[in-house]
Amino acid sequence: MSGNRIIHTPEEIVRIRRAAEVTAAVRDEIARLAHPGMTTFDLDQLAGSLITATGGISAFKNYHGYPGNICISVNDTVIHGIGTPEQIISENDIVSIDVGVNIDNAMGDTALTFGFKEPDKDTKRLLDGTRDALMDGIAAARCGAFVRDISAAVEKCARKHKLAIVRDYVGHGCGIKLHEAPEIPNYTGWGKGPRLEPGMVLCIEPMLNLGTDSVRLDRRDHWTVRTADGALSAHFEHMILITDNEPEILTWQKTM
Repeated sequence: MSGNRIIHTPEEIVRIRRAAEVTAAVRDEIARLAHPGMTTFDLDQLAGSLITATGGISAFKNYHGYPGNICISVNDTVIHGIGTPEQIISENDIVSIDVGVNIDNAMGDTALTFGFKEPDKDTKRLLDGTRDALMDGIAAARCGAFVRDISAAVEKCARKHKLAIVRDYVGHGCGIKLHEAPEIPNYTGWGKGPRLEPGMVLCIEPMLNLGTDSVRLDRRDHWTVRTADGALSAHFEHMILITDNEPEILTWQKTM
């Protein structure tokens, strides 16, 4: 685990805070307007329009060749799902949206998973458990702690809810670039990682599954990541700022 970290300047934090707020607003509006019968391409185009209206641009589109405005991951898709005209959203689906906005050369990045009707017992356990794991991870992100403390908190909560932890993809620093140091795994066993200091901006993002922790990458688009066994997956993500006191959630989710 790398000991690298990035401490942002006060001027950068002003811009990052605004980008995070804008991104959170777009995320919430996408979730509010999404409905069964839409295609995931419709949802992606809606997201693109909402992002453009902020004066920013998608932080994801064309990033390493990614073709969408946002990531739209339905049911067993863990992350990096691409909106397509062929995929029609059903009232029985759960949908993960991962939204990134670049505005004034600062980044916002946030995700949530939602459904359209009262979930069954296992789906509720997945959604509640992943959301709880995110909040427990944030609570552990205090000045003087280590990245591993975040990982341990997420892992403990996931185990409590009997959910599998995706190990192939992790959280990360964020701010001026979409992906900055350090990496933030949702599991322990790799060392302490860097000590948390004021000015660090982190994306904590549990990705938890009802079934196995194994995932597979779509060989056709080379982006979409699905659970290996077809079980449901959920993804929640906040950006936080490490302060001298409690962490500041920069992308507080009104829809949660």
